[in-house]
Amino acid sequence: MRGSGAGAILRLAPLFTRLGGREVLEQYSHLAVLLVFAVLFPSIPLIASWGMHQLRVRPRIPNVVKEDTYECGVETEGPTWVQFNFRYYLVALVFVLFDVEVIFLFPLAVALDDLLTFGLVAGLIFIGVLALGLLYEWKKRALEWR
Repeated sequence: MRGSGAGAILRLAPLFTRLGGREVLEQYSHLAVLLVFAVLFPSIPLIASWGMHQLRVRPRIPNVVKEDTYECGVETEGPTWVQFNFRYYLVALVFVLFDVEVIFLFPLAVALDDLLTFGLVAGLIFIGVLALGLLYEWKKRALEWR
């Protein structure tokens, strides 16, 4: 099948193995170890706490002080449900959008010599779609802090 995902991956395989002839899995093995550590590190204490509760080593004794909301060890003053301006969320979302854009464009820039015209056109289409989104937000005045 022309244009299938497997065929495209096989055509791009020389790009992935270009660095010293090492395989892709070997290159990313350190990342896999970090990913396993990132999952296990917070999971082990949670599972241990749950297990101790099931074995009745850690009893559950509800208390008003234990269930009180606090931030950084300081008791709250006033209402805990304060409304934030939605523009904080919007600015953070736009930042994440353009931050992710860089993550997707970096591999394209590295492999642009091998991808030639197809890579350039794909990158320009990607940037064009993001530019249209930026123009839409600008037209809707979503980027202004009113």
